Amino acid sequence: MSWYVYILKCSDNTYYTGVTKDLKRRVDEHNGDDKKAAKYTKSRRPVRLFWSEPHESRSSACQREAAIKRMKRTEKVALASRV
Repeated sequence: MSWYVYILKCSDNTYYTGVTKDLKRRVDEHNGDDKKAAKYTKSRRPVRLFWSEPHESRSSACQREAAIKRMKRTEKVALASRV
């Protein structure tokens, strides 16, 4: 099963980056279940999937996540527009 790095666009137009094995389930968790939603996204609902990228291992997905979190907002937008 693949791992995914994803970027969510929040209702306040900020971005949240994460890693998961199941994109649909994770986005639903961010939008609904308070116990499983990230603290950052709880107050910025609704969120929507902005971008995602598959990876073969959790390790490579986490490395990519860390690199994306260091990016400027304009770089994240450019990344998503390359799709």
